[in-house]
Amino acid sequence: MRKPALKEIRQRFEKYSLDAILVSNLDNVRYLSGFTGSEGAILVSQNGNYFLTGSRYTTQASEQTKGFIIREYDNREKEISDLISKLNIKSLGFEPQYVTFEAYNRLLKRLQDTKLIPIAEGLDSVRNKKEGSELTLIKEAIRIASESYLDIVGRIKIGIEEREIALETEYLMRKKGAEKVSFDTIVASGKRAALPHGIATGKRIKKGELIVIDFGARYQGYYSDETHTVVVGKPTTKQKKIYQIVKDAQEKAFDAIKPGVDVTKVDSAARDYIGNAGFGKYFGHGTGHGVGLAVHEMPHISPLGKGVIEEGMVFTVEPGIYIPKWGGVRNQRSCR
Repeated sequence: MRKPALKEIRQRFEKYSLDAILVSNLDNVRYLSGFTGSEGAILVSQNGNYFLTGSRYTTQASEQTKGFIIREYDNREKEISDLISKLNIKSLGFEPQYVTFEAYNRLLKRLQDTKLIPIAEGLDSVRNKKEGSELTLIKEAIRIASESYLDIVGRIKIGIEEREIALETEYLMRKKGAEKVSFDTIVASGKRAALPHGIATGKRIKKGELIVIDFGARYQGYYSDETHTVVVGKPTTKQKKIYQIVKDAQEKAFDAIKPGVDVTKVDSAARDYIGNAGFGKYFGHGTGHGVGLAVHEMPHISPLGKGVIEEGMVFTVEPGIYIPKWGGVRNQRSCR
């Protein structure tokens, strides 16, 4: 049990006039309780903290979660509703981005005497700042992915398929200890490198092509996310120019990262540099995102991001330039 995080969640009771909060996102459930299974929910109430799960995970929950009253269910929504009614909860907060409209309506029918209140201030924010043990796991995920990339990059040659590069990278990450890959490995070469999320295909690598490789590993629940751009053969003058602009933009973003700085300022440091170089219209995504129990989480380093940089945050810095019918460049590092 993470008591500080639960205390932070309870602060929302007064703000939203709540009697309890239902936590249904499994990443948040794991963070608060330590439970690593694939089915569970937490009810944080004025009268105690409850962990609800199906019969497949009751034993696991009793071993992994401490400080929670464990309730086993056959019917998830019925058990949650019955518990809420038993505790006489009149106002229940929930995570609107993780509860489907159908599930919301079913709860609404069962809980006619309880007001369901969406929490606009997401519970994910309790995971913003990583603790020492979390940093250790993220570093290990990064090590696994980085070493796998270094092993594979020397094997990239003319004629090899994009998907072969992806499969070899994923195999090496699993071999080195990854539970799974963070996402389908991106390998986009030549004109396809203009696709920020160009999933690997059967296209064969040609001499002189830029190749964007985006990959990551999950280790004990924590993710890494890493991107490199390479070229087979000697780069052209334009390729070197675009690569250097992206690299310099990344450094500008790193220079802007300090505790207390608005996340949008970090984004604009990279975005403005690329724009001033004449390539602003070719950089459409955010500069970075948090990594942790999810591969994309807060903080969001983008023009629409909210909040400030805080000590303990872990996030990517990954500006890019993507020119249709030409190619693209993205390099990525994580900051903590």
